[in-house]
Amino acid sequence: QVQLVESGGGLVQAGGSLRLSCAASRRTFSSYAMGWFRQAPGKEREFVAAIHWSGGNTRYADSVKGRFTISRDNAKSTVYLQMNSLNPEDTAVYYCAADPEYARLGYRKESTYWGQGTEVTVSS
Repeated sequence: QVQLVESGGGLVQAGGSLRLSCAASRRTFSSYAMGWFRQAPGKEREFVAAIHWSGGNTRYADSVKGRFTISRDNAKSTVYLQMNSLNPEDTAVYYCAADPEYARLGYRKESTYWGQGTEVTVSS
């Protein structure tokens, strides 16, 4: 079982930045692919970004490419999502995800474990 706890959400003006963090409970964090998804009001949850357990491979949704960066610190069992140039369309609850298979998370956009979410609101 992997427990995921997100933090770093909040209210930011359009054009601003936020960094989300997700701390994982499991000691074998370094063997899990990690990712971020988001769900805007009235919409389905969508994939945002994923990172391989090694940190060597990443994938992004087209809507965030060039603005968001996913990274991880295996020593701290933490994954980050740096979000720059935010716009109101980025407003959503952001969920951290973990899966033993990078392909499942990064390509099929599915995950075994989920966090509770952290809310991000971007004002215009």
